[in-house]
Amino acid sequence: MSILAIDAGTTGVTAVVISPEGAITTRGYQEFGQHFPRPGWVEHSPEEIWQATLEATRQVLDQVDASELTALGITNQRETVLLWDRETLGSPRRAIVWQDRRTADLCARLRKEGHEDRVAELTGLRLDPYFSATKLAWMREHEPHTWALVESGRYAVGTVDSYLIARMTRGTWHVTDVSNASRTLLFDLQTGDWSDELCALFGVPRDALPEIVPSWGEVGVTDPAAFCGLSLPVAGIAGDQQAALFGQTCFEEGDTKCTYGTGSFILTNAGTTLPRSDTGLLSTAAWRSPDGTLTYALEGSIFVTGAAVQWLRDGLGIIGSAAETEGIAATVPDSGGLVFVPALTGLGAPHWDPHARGLMIGITRGTSRAQVVRATLEAIAFEVQDVLATMPALSSLRVDGGAAANSLLCQIQADQVRLPVERPRIVETTALGAAFLAGLGTGVWDSTDQLRDTWQLDRRFEPTGDPDVSEAAYGRWTRAVERTKGWDQD
Repeated sequence: MSILAIDAGTTGVTAVVISPEGAITTRGYQEFGQHFPRPGWVEHSPEEIWQATLEATRQVLDQVDASELTALGITNQRETVLLWDRETLGSPRRAIVWQDRRTADLCARLRKEGHEDRVAELTGLRLDPYFSATKLAWMREHEPHTWALVESGRYAVGTVDSYLIARMTRGTWHVTDVSNASRTLLFDLQTGDWSDELCALFGVPRDALPEIVPSWGEVGVTDPAAFCGLSLPVAGIAGDQQAALFGQTCFEEGDTKCTYGTGSFILTNAGTTLPRSDTGLLSTAAWRSPDGTLTYALEGSIFVTGAAVQWLRDGLGIIGSAAETEGIAATVPDSGGLVFVPALTGLGAPHWDPHARGLMIGITRGTSRAQVVRATLEAIAFEVQDVLATMPALSSLRVDGGAAANSLLCQIQADQVRLPVERPRIVETTALGAAFLAGLGTGVWDSTDQLRDTWQLDRRFEPTGDPDVSEAAYGRWTRAVERTKGWDQD
C-alpha cells in the first residue's frame, strides 16, 4: 500500500516511497544540467529531466518490491514550460525555466498596452517573466517555424507534470491540475478553466494545452515499457509549492508554510473564496478535489534562496556542499555588516523587479569566507521576512525543503520574523504532498483528517536575541535591496 512520489525540481529529480504511516521509506535522486545560453536565460533539456526521473525511480526500485507500490503522485517545478512531439515525445527545443528573465521586455510592452489589470483580474498573477505564457509568447515571436507545429497540433504545450505524464504513459495522456495551470497566465481563477481571452492575448492555441483534471484521483496509468516496468495509476498531481502546502497538512484557512528550495515560497491556505492582494502577493489555485471544490492560496514567491547557496558552491567555489554552510556560518557571530541580496534572476515578491541583479555590500578587508556564507543564510531569512511583512499576522511558521535541515538558518529565521519556526520530521514535504494526493485518490488514506495525524514536529525554534539588533539588520537589508533595483534596465 505504499505510494511512489516523483518530485521533479529545478536542479534534480527525487523519487520517494511513502508508507501508509506517512514516512519516507526509500529515496532516490538524480541531478540534471542547468543551461544558461545568455545572461538572464535559464533552460533545461526535457530529455535530461526524463532521464533523471528514470534514474531516480530505478534507485528506488533497487530497494523496494515494486508490487508494494499502489499509486504514483507527481509534483514539479511549476512555471517552466516545454514543447514535445505528440507522436515521438521528443522535444524540439529546451524548456524555458521559471527563473528565465528573457521576456522582461515583452512583459513591459504588454503592461504599456494596458493589459496588466485585466490579466491580474483573471489570473491573480502579474505580467512577469516568471510565468509560462510570456515564455510561450516569446517562442511564438522568435521561433515561428517551431511555433507553426504547435498551431498545427503536432507539438503539445505543457508544464513539467504534463510532460512527465506524457512520457510515462507513452503519449496517452495530456493532463495537468489546477495548481500548475494557475501558474501559466492562461487560467481563469474564477471559472477554474483555460481562458480563451488569455490564450488569444498570448497567442497560445487552447487545443495545445493539457486537460485540467482534479488534483487527486486516477487520471491515467503508466506504461511499463516506458516507465521502469511499472503499471501504476497516476493519482496525484500538484505544483511543488502547493504540494508542500498539502504535505504540511495546511488544510485550514490561514495555515501557512515556507518552503526553502531553489527559491523560497510562502503559501497560506485562503479557503474556497478567491483572495485578492494589493501588497505584491499572488492569488493562486492550491488544489481541486474530485467533487470540483477549488481551494485557493496566497503566495509570496522568492526566486533565489537555495540557488544562492548553489552559486557559492558552483559559481564561487567557496563551499564544497550545501550542508557545510551551517558549520561555516556558525564560526562567526554575524556577517560583520556584509549584506548579500541574491537577486541573481531578478526580484520576486513583494518587489517584482525583473531588472534587479545581485549585490554584496559592506565588504571590507576583514570580510571572511564565513561571513559571506552567513550573509547568504541571513539573506534567505530577510527575503522571507519581506513577504511575511505583507501577510496577516501569524502565530507560527511551518518550514520545509532541503535548507530547512539547516538549524542555524531556522534560528536566524525565527529571530528575524520574531515567530516560532516549526520544522517537521519530514522536510521533503513537496514529495510527501504528492504522495498524500495520490493516496487520497486511491484510498490509502480516507480523509485529510487522517493525513493531519501523520504530521510530526521535529523541532520548534523560538525567537532569541535582541529584537533591536534584528531590526537594524533588516534595515540594512532593505537599503541594499533598493540599490539592486533596475540594474540592467538598459
